[in-house]
Amino acid sequence: MLSYREFALATFIGYAAVFAALYTVYHSLLVCLIAAGLGLCTPRYYKALLIARRKERLKLQFKEALYSLTSCLAAGRSVENAFIATLDDLKLLYPDPRTELLLEFQIVKHRLEHAEPLEQALRSLAARSHVEDIVQFVDVFAACKRSGGDLVEVMKRTSQTIGEKLEIQQDIMVLLAQKRFEARIMMAIPFIFLGFLNLMAPDYMAPLYGGMGYLLLTIGLGALLICFWFIHTIMSIRV
Repeated sequence: MLSYREFALATFIGYAAVFAALYTVYHSLLVCLIAAGLGLCTPRYYKALLIARRKERLKLQFKEALYSLTSCLAAGRSVENAFIATLDDLKLLYPDPRTELLLEFQIVKHRLEHAEPLEQALRSLAARSHVEDIVQFVDVFAACKRSGGDLVEVMKRTSQTIGEKLEIQQDIMVLLAQKRFEARIMMAIPFIFLGFLNLMAPDYMAPLYGGMGYLLLTIGLGALLICFWFIHTIMSIRV
């Protein structure tokens, strides 16, 4: 949930950015004031971005937690005590008390202290996180505990699998980072070029702001939006 300050800031930035882009294209205050209302959707996308970043941080933190958990189980601790000991290790790894997984493990510890079954506490954690790797781990953990399987071996294999998956994701993100930057530049260039021409040669651009000119500008803007959607779809690689 966005705070009031975050919501207001995202709304202002979105509205201002859309207004500036549309004014560069149409040079009509009325059109820009009305159409810039699309910028009011910015908080929704900003919230989705924050959620995605939180999930990525949770994945990396959970990977470290699994290594610690495996070590505790291999040392002969009970499963419940291993999770509590892992919380202490996480506090050393992440000094910031607001760290996502640190807060989640504190909730798990609190529930264990109130005699709640570990499986139930972990399922609650998985439901809050909405992270596929954590959900799968909890399912495997619950099945293994009920069937009496080798928890240490399960933890090792799960840690290895999640670690390999995260490494692949990070490699892909590195490869895509440059392309994303190039895509942003490509999307900005038409507006910069149009603004430059309006500033340096207003008489040359005057025919665009009347009659068929608005239709041509709208078609061009629509084509640019289609390109943006297409690029965003290509870049959204899910591992």
